[in-house]
Amino acid sequence: MTAREGRFQGRRALVTGASRGIGAAVAIQLAAEGADVAIVARTAERHPTLNGSLSTTAEQMKAVGTPGQKVATIIADLASEADRATIVSAAELALGGPVEILVNNAAAAIYQPLAEYPLRRRRLLFEVNVHAPLDLAQAAIPAMRAAGEGWIVNLSSGTGRMGFTSDNSALGIYGASKAALNQLTRALAAELAGSGIRVNTVEPRAGVLSEGAAALVNLTEDQLEPMESMVAGVLALCDAPPELTGGIHVSLDLIGGAVAR
Repeated sequence: MTAREGRFQGRRALVTGASRGIGAAVAIQLAAEGADVAIVARTAERHPTLNGSLSTTAEQMKAVGTPGQKVATIIADLASEADRATIVSAAELALGGPVEILVNNAAAAIYQPLAEYPLRRRRLLFEVNVHAPLDLAQAAIPAMRAAGEGWIVNLSSGTGRMGFTSDNSALGIYGASKAALNQLTRALAAELAGSGIRVNTVEPRAGVLSEGAAALVNLTEDQLEPMESMVAGVLALCDAPPELTGGIHVSLDLIGGAVAR
């Protein structure tokens, strides 16, 4: 992906789930385009089964950034209410000012038929996919409101709007959590209308073959879209104009010119 030099120069961003996949790619691109960025994940070093780590992402961000640009790593479990309560303040301290761009990318995905889906797993998905994005937004909003601008980008999924089919029961809880995230996005955008804070979601039109997705599902080439298009869709919402808020966007539609559904 070609960086737009200085597009986010002087901006401070926070990206969750940035040890690998879409979150890492978004954080690296934000750094390449001038932002000071704090990245969040559960562990700093290598995951026992998946490639990627916070430290690896941070190294890649520094390689594409400029001298003096800030890169901060924050170890936190998005499923933990106590951990979530510290993330925004830690980012502000590390970056030297309020978070202006919040990218809620982290997600939990456990696919299992509903008839045997345990409560503890249901709770985990909603903690990470619904409560965490709202908690972080609530923590970031006061400073954004005071500044008269801010960008909150939530990463969603087409599973949040699935119709009735014979093979989607295993996606039911994950899809329900993403549908909830979409509705929270719309409600928060309406509540903040006129404040200068833009709140949007973006989802891929097709699957993005991140490390986590590859471990969960088998996707063929015709079911995939490039990582670059998803990242471009996210970044388009990271500097969206004030009137572009409350949308449930699809990455390829967004970067192609169509902005909301």
